[in-house]
Amino acid sequence: MNITKENIDALNAVVKVEISADDYQNKVEEILQDYRKKADIPGFRKGHVPMGMVKKQYGKSIMIDEVNKLLQESLNNYLTEEKLDILGNPLPKMQEDFDWDTNDYSFEFELGLAPEFDVDLSKKKKITQYNIVADDELIGKEVENLQKRFGKLIQKDEVAKGDNVAGTFVNEEKGIDKKSTIELDTIKGKSNLKMFIGAKVGDVIELNSKGLFEDDHKLMGALGVGHDEIHGLDIPLTFTIEEINYTELAEVNQELFDKIFGEGNVKSEEELKAKIKEDAEKQFQTQADQQLLNAVTEYLVENTKFDLPAEFLKKWLAVAGEKPMTPEQASEEFEKSEKGLRYQLIEGKVMKDNDLQINFDELKDFTKGFVKAQMAQYGQLNPEEKDLEDIVQRVLSNQDEAKRLQEQLVSKKLLDFYKENITFKVKEVNYEKFVKEVYS
Repeated sequence: MNITKENIDALNAVVKVEISADDYQNKVEEILQDYRKKADIPGFRKGHVPMGMVKKQYGKSIMIDEVNKLLQESLNNYLTEEKLDILGNPLPKMQEDFDWDTNDYSFEFELGLAPEFDVDLSKKKKITQYNIVADDELIGKEVENLQKRFGKLIQKDEVAKGDNVAGTFVNEEKGIDKKSTIELDTIKGKSNLKMFIGAKVGDVIELNSKGLFEDDHKLMGALGVGHDEIHGLDIPLTFTIEEINYTELAEVNQELFDKIFGEGNVKSEEELKAKIKEDAEKQFQTQADQQLLNAVTEYLVENTKFDLPAEFLKKWLAVAGEKPMTPEQASEEFEKSEKGLRYQLIEGKVMKDNDLQINFDELKDFTKGFVKAQMAQYGQLNPEEKDLEDIVQRVLSNQDEAKRLQEQLVSKKLLDFYKENITFKVKEVNYEKFVKEVYS
């Protein structure tokens, strides 16, 4: 057997695999002998069927099967031994004059080669790293939310500002008949709010879905309508009031502190606000880190220039999936996936050049931290080590879950590396301004 490679250019190559009868004949004979021993053909005792008959019936199919096995194995070994960094999978070149009735065979495969490039982390244009702080306004709102959460519900006869109103939304044409509780503070527009103020149990209010709430997702929940249908929905509604109540805020005192954080853990309003600030900023840090990783990713994709074997990848995409694609569909799919492929190559290059590889022990420790955080949310702050190990083992035995956690660990390693090796423009903002700047 002989394997050779011809480079077409820096990104494309053709591998030629030549297989002769000497490479597969002994294996074919061995399998035929085994078939002869087991063959059950009328007129012959088992194990005494003439070899010529066995060859005639099974010889060619066994030979083709063995040649294909040998071809795949040898090609895979060659790619590994030569350390060829390829994109997609080798594509067999069609041969119109191919003939299985000969003894020697030649196969050719097209390869798409990964490009060579460098990643420059010394940027001229600095990326913004956000430091999100919990300001007094946010902390004040969270204190009030906690007061509402642990407050007392008081029933009323007449609607006033700040009340909660329970009732049923109806629109016969759309088949809407949904019991909902709405907070008047979420109603949009003075005219809509005015219809509720002073209303009593049993009153029927006529409304319009368009512009009823500040957030369309509130409307989606209130009406029980699907996500695709809710945007731009403009229909008349009736709302029959069935219950009116308001929340009498809990006092900010030791009883409230103990209910929220456990007995004696927080002892003053200042400590409460400090705890709220700490918890909020931990959550904000996760969002800020994700935004920073996204920003670095965008920067590297835009500023790391290299070519791809585009035509090869389009041909590979056309045959790689469960359903074959037309050239037009494959070209469209390539355009959709090109940016992701470019970042995968950049990510792999950064990790390889800076020895950021992940081993199983690291993944196990990362998973353990993830499991402990999940358990803490349900009040299990000090799980037994054996229980923890058992859960980690179960989690990592699920391939999809293990892959997801590995991707999270890779992102964490990359983010830590970027923070250490890139100089960012640090900007301190409150959460509202962060959302406005990043997501608007």
